[in-house]
Amino acid sequence: MRVIITGGAGFIGSALVRHLVLQRGWNVTNVDKLTYAANPKSLAPVADHPNYRFIRADICDAEAMDAVFAECTPGAVMHLAAETHVDRSINSPTEFIRANVVGTHILLEAARRYWSDLRDTARSSFRFLHVSTDEVYGSLAPGEFFVETTAYDPRSPYSASKAAADHLVSAWHATYGLPTLISNCSNNYGPYQFPEKLIPLVILNALDGKPLPVYGDGRQVRDWLFVDDHVNALAQIVERGRIGQTYNIGGRAPMENIAVVEHICDAIDALRPSRHPRRRLITHVEDRPGHDRRYAIDPSKIESDLGWRAEQSFASGIAATVRWYLENETWWRPLREQVYSGARLGLLASEARNTADARPAESVA
Repeated sequence: MRVIITGGAGFIGSALVRHLVLQRGWNVTNVDKLTYAANPKSLAPVADHPNYRFIRADICDAEAMDAVFAECTPGAVMHLAAETHVDRSINSPTEFIRANVVGTHILLEAARRYWSDLRDTARSSFRFLHVSTDEVYGSLAPGEFFVETTAYDPRSPYSASKAAADHLVSAWHATYGLPTLISNCSNNYGPYQFPEKLIPLVILNALDGKPLPVYGDGRQVRDWLFVDDHVNALAQIVERGRIGQTYNIGGRAPMENIAVVEHICDAIDALRPSRHPRRRLITHVEDRPGHDRRYAIDPSKIESDLGWRAEQSFASGIAATVRWYLENETWWRPLREQVYSGARLGLLASEARNTADARPAESVA
């Protein structure tokens, strides 16, 4: 299998590249613009592999995308390139619209031109997988779960941009016949995650003895998915998913944010004891604007149709994640010191002034 992966230097993208090259033997071309959240060091295990190739390019560059397709002649595209951090979308929505909406449109058109010229088996077997998020569905009531037919109700610039991209992908299938698939996943975590997101931020703050910020009352619910389970699901969707279908991918692990932070504290205390329990570092901060209250995915469709199951429980996955960050300071320390130190993002202008006047605050995802 020859595939193009967009955004393959990001957190989920790099995990997907490593999985496909090292475990499945696929021929992978990674197309990435290398924004702040991309890290070529995450691809070190495959950097010299004969089945791996990297092309630095922007998915918003139509000419570059046409050249990538012509040169790589893929059997599938796995589209992960996106701006993904909700807090950053509140501060800078324009870049999210450009990357997530315009970029997806340009990539779809490049894929359509390429696919239209294919013949016979190559044409019938081609797939375009758009990797999206459960945030497009909005906020759930207590006890409810997202399914593939849940109505869209995005509530942040990020989720709105991903919802728009989902609709473009569906429209390109319905209108032009492009063989597309969509996946909507719950919150990912695991090794190599950029430290602006909740779990790595809490791990690194706890190691440094810094406050562990929790938005509002901390009772917001997120459904957690270990990244290796996610990328295994993506490969199965490309291999056996039904054209035109959406598959929700979740780890069956919905938890309140405060419980996640407490669990991380306990895991670090067990592996690297300190004089005081890390839970004493937990600090409640003003909630994010438009913060969704509950996300939770029902993954029954992908489980029944494709036989996929999440292998990691949250307990086993978070333990593995904490150990990885403890053992890989050379990966995260330069990011912490040179790219993102943990300053809070996502505040409106007046809130940002008040926060700056009151105290320094960290960002959570």
